[in-house]
Amino acid sequence: MSHIPRRAYLATLWSEANWIQRIAAILGIALLLAAILAPLIAPFDPLKQSLISRLRPPVGFDRYKDGFLLGTDELGRDVLSRTLYGLRLTLGLAMVGACIGLLIGGTLGLVAGLRRGWTEDVVMGAVDIQIAVPFTLIALLILSIFGSSLTVMICVLGIAGWEQYARIVRAEVRKITELPFIEAARASGAGPRYIALTHVLPNIVSPLVVQFTLSLSNIVILESTLSFLGLGVQPPTATLGSMVGYGRDYMPNAPWMVTAPAIAIILLTFSVQILGDWLRDRADVRLRAR
Repeated sequence: MSHIPRRAYLATLWSEANWIQRIAAILGIALLLAAILAPLIAPFDPLKQSLISRLRPPVGFDRYKDGFLLGTDELGRDVLSRTLYGLRLTLGLAMVGACIGLLIGGTLGLVAGLRRGWTEDVVMGAVDIQIAVPFTLIALLILSIFGSSLTVMICVLGIAGWEQYARIVRAEVRKITELPFIEAARASGAGPRYIALTHVLPNIVSPLVVQFTLSLSNIVILESTLSFLGLGVQPPTATLGSMVGYGRDYMPNAPWMVTAPAIAIILLTFSVQILGDWLRDRADVRLRAR
């Protein structure tokens, strides 16, 4: 019986979506499955080199019948396999980075909204500094000092966008804490920790989920930009951005090296952005009433 309301809700959600949102949902699910199942569906080892098969064009443009559906790169590695694994790593980094940003920003915003005073001033001052300085410059500085290892990359992506979570949570907490049921909880002797966990957090989940989806696409673009500049995950490991970066020198003769990962980036950011807007419209009562 518990599955019936959930199915009914999903059916209602799907019926209320427009055709663009439905396409974005299908694309998002397909890309997620492709990333998860990359080891199973990739036709070749993404790291295996074959110099005699280098720069082979995709099937239909190649006189050889080697099964490279999207062609090969400058080292003879299968572009389709590297794109699938690159999608897997790019999406994984974006998810981990978004979760870290949610944890940092959500915690600081919650503390600032509940404690007020100098604590709020310090947190919001840090938020203003983060907003004032372009984060790409901060990321370039950190990577140039500490190197571009996977751990450093995760840390950089994790602090990207935390200020948005902090601003949202702080504003929502200040609004919620002025409601009568919070005053009643305080009058009954409830402490700040109990109020935060029991009354505040459940009421800010919706805007946090929306912000998570919106920041996910921004982190994908940031990771792709850093990898394109050669400051991301280093070879031979592939990300979508690094594939575009290393393939740009071969675009006149082998454009397929850039086309596949670039299309994957576009489809990924498109689907996540549309789904984020969709969730925002569903969460905001004022937008739904229009």
